Amino acid sequence: MLAPAKGPRGLIQPIAAILTALLVLGVPFWLVIATASKNQSEALNPNLSAPTDWQLFENFGSVFSDGRMMAGFFGSLLVMVPSVFGVLILGSMAAWILGRRGGKLLAAVYALGISGIVLPPAVVTIVLLLRQLGLAGTAVGMIGVYMGMYLSTVIFFVTGFVRTIPPELEEAARVDGAGPARVFARIILPLLRPVLATATILICLYIWNDVFYALFVVGGRLDTLPLNLYQVASAGLYLQNWHLIFAYIILMSLPLLITFVIAQRKIISGITSGAVK
Repeated sequence: MLAPAKGPRGLIQPIAAILTALLVLGVPFWLVIATASKNQSEALNPNLSAPTDWQLFENFGSVFSDGRMMAGFFGSLLVMVPSVFGVLILGSMAAWILGRRGGKLLAAVYALGISGIVLPPAVVTIVLLLRQLGLAGTAVGMIGVYMGMYLSTVIFFVTGFVRTIPPELEEAARVDGAGPARVFARIILPLLRPVLATATILICLYIWNDVFYALFVVGGRLDTLPLNLYQVASAGLYLQNWHLIFAYIILMSLPLLITFVIAQRKIISGITSGAVK
């Protein structure tokens, strides 16, 4: 085994990594904070200069009072929470079966199940189908779209993790008289917490920031945070008001940022747990 490099040369790599991270992450972060803290005239052309007079909290107040942010917040929760819960349960159940049973048929089913990761949804077909079902412009329709879109992500993450769980645990439960539903709820589901935490954060991130599909499915009939920002900006309320747009982006990102900071260890463990059997 090679000994780690010592002296000034051994410090070049970590210093270069830190500087690269600061450049890639720090510069955009500073741009958002600085622009959100400026007044309208200073923020007209967003740049990296510091504001003459910091007005971050004043801009936050303007966003809350004029941007209908609370309606968008509860609208985002209304579609995100059921979507994430439903896709985690259905996806983990499907992944349990796919991870435990072999054969060409189930291999084909698995390939079909994860195809949604690389194949984009057909937006026009989705909208027309929802209209036929009477779900266009409703939260139920939006929840169904999100569940269909991100089911592949859960199946992909969880199937590899299921294969690392010793089958003897399930066999012992079956010997004690447990049925499939009880084995899944009592044995499998608790063991899936790390990988489900990872999938939860990723899917929440996708849904929380989605404006494209929400615009076509529920545009104008249900407020979500990104859709609301798009609508008020297009209507002229935030036209040329970059300080308010960036302030809105900060407030919109805070819930997921706080969640990520708290759950980052579980997220990382979930990503790596199923990598090696």
